[in-house]
Amino acid sequence: MKKPILFIAATLITLNLLAQQGIDSSHQWSYHFQLTAINQSHPSFSAMYSGNNSLVNGSESRKLSLTSTLFLGHKLWKNAALYFNPEIAGGSGISSAKGVAGFTNGETFRIGSTEPVLYVARLYIKQHFALKHAAYDTLGSEANQVEEIVPSSRISITAGKICLSDFFDNNSYSHNPRSQFMNWSLMSNGAWDYPADTRGYTQGIVAELVKPHWALRFSSVLVPRKANGLQLDYKINKAHSETLELEKNWSAKRKGAIRLLLFRTVSQAPTYGTSLAQVKLGDSSSVEVYTGQKEWKQYGGVKYGFGINAEQELSSSIGAFFKASWNDGKTATWAFTEIDRSASAGINILGNGWKRPQDNIGIAQVINGISKDHQSFLNAGLYGFIIGDGQLNYAVESITELYYQAKLSSSFYLSADYQFVNNPAYNKDRGPVHVFAVRGHLEF
Repeated sequence: MKKPILFIAATLITLNLLAQQGIDSSHQWSYHFQLTAINQSHPSFSAMYSGNNSLVNGSESRKLSLTSTLFLGHKLWKNAALYFNPEIAGGSGISSAKGVAGFTNGETFRIGSTEPVLYVARLYIKQHFALKHAAYDTLGSEANQVEEIVPSSRISITAGKICLSDFFDNNSYSHNPRSQFMNWSLMSNGAWDYPADTRGYTQGIVAELVKPHWALRFSSVLVPRKANGLQLDYKINKAHSETLELEKNWSAKRKGAIRLLLFRTVSQAPTYGTSLAQVKLGDSSSVEVYTGQKEWKQYGGVKYGFGINAEQELSSSIGAFFKASWNDGKTATWAFTEIDRSASAGINILGNGWKRPQDNIGIAQVINGISKDHQSFLNAGLYGFIIGDGQLNYAVESITELYYQAKLSSSFYLSADYQFVNNPAYNKDRGPVHVFAVRGHLEF
């Protein structure tokens, strides 16, 4: 654990030196920091059988994950800024982040080693172009946002190494596993196989048309060379992913928004039906492609789908959200998680009623499903990169999540979280599972 300690110490020293030298984040620079630690556990549960990717049915405890990020921003010229995020992540989720499609810890990911690793999370340039007769708004300094005055009607271009969920599928109540719901299928629309390496980052370009009450976004980015792999595929004429989102927001009485997202990904992903037919004939050459152990080097796999994402402020203390998403379910999941259909809803309650206005409670329900082809693939004893019990007695995966987050100081938050997972990995023969977590989050 020396690397995360050194990184965190160096970050704090750097921020202190910047402050002493008078580098003001409200002018040319912005500098922010976050550290999130999550400890999860679950008691033993009933399981008629287990496979290579099953959630361990014996009790698991002290499964700790840690992420720490430095957010640096610098103004370049008028309406332009450069952002750089070194990050360190390590630890593991329960069962090495396998066994539940809607996995329970959005701060961990499926990698071979749990040893903390320092890497570049984001490195990109953002440029705004004012539209005719635009008014101007002031944006305050925050993570990956320098303080600046931007046109309220604009075109914004972002290019470099990015996290696509920073731009798409946003939601005020269900989006950030560092401070909101921890479940993978609540932080983003579950069936959106959003393009990213195993850590959640990609490279490409995002174009946004922003108006005072609506926005239109489009991106074209790289996809992994292997399913849920760390290396991106640079054969952009054969492997790429496009996302389009239309957002409408309002604030006449209570704030709200609705977003429609469309996506299409082309990659090396094989199809479930073709692979299953080949296996029945004795050809298992594509099997390791689904688990991310093998690069297929055969292109043309297409996955497409959509997502709907809505939020509404109900009172000064309560907000609600709803999400639904679908993909065609024909080709292997390539980046996010093995969900082909998903619907979720929930509420967020601020602590005004018990004189803790900076605290909040979140309650949500999500239902995940997979296509017929995907079901047949798993029932034949085959595996994806995150689920597979060796056989399948199919039922939708149902997850309820409840958390309480308390603000203990100006920079530190402590949360208690509970998730009830019914039919983990879509299997009626396993579970249900009770997952408990404690989360500490530091930001400034």
